[in-house]
Amino acid sequence: MKNETILIAVVALIVGLLGGYLVFSISSSHKEEQAGPAIPPGSGTPTDYARRIAEAEKIVAQDPKNVTVWISLGNDYFDTEQAHKAIGAYAKALELDPNNTNVLTDQGVMYRRVGWYDKAIANFERALKIDPKHLQSLYNIGVVYTEDMKKPDKGVPYWKRYIEVDPTSATGIHIKGLIEQYSKGTPPATK
Repeated sequence: MKNETILIAVVALIVGLLGGYLVFSISSSHKEEQAGPAIPPGSGTPTDYARRIAEAEKIVAQDPKNVTVWISLGNDYFDTEQAHKAIGAYAKALELDPNNTNVLTDQGVMYRRVGWYDKAIANFERALKIDPKHLQSLYNIGVVYTEDMKKPDKGVPYWKRYIEVDPTSATGIHIKGLIEQYSKGTPPATK
């Protein structure tokens, strides 16, 4: 009888350890899903992006108020040239965090990509109302006005504001060159 008791105790211990391991594994896996995709944004192969997008889509389907994952999803759509999907994901993020200047700007860039210049400008202006020194918005609104809409008189003042904030960066120096060319009446050659 003593051997039976020891055997039962050993089996119970093994079952307990396996059960604990499974519970821990499931719990850890669920926490990773909630935290978002494990691959760093802006990097990876098309397979990495596809996997990260699929994971993010599952998460927002279960937790539609997860602003971080909506932003990650928008960024992955952005990086994979899926402008309309990026616009939609950013819209969901902005419903949850309407004053996020980076999301407003990224959505504006996607509006530009599909040719919706007025919407792009509206997003950049909205970001600039929140943060008048938001460099990406200052740069992008200048690009839309000067390059896309052929209205340098409207775009150059935004670039001048950019230079007031950041005159020595590579972008600031590049913008100075663009302003100089536009002031001479010779717009730079575009792509």
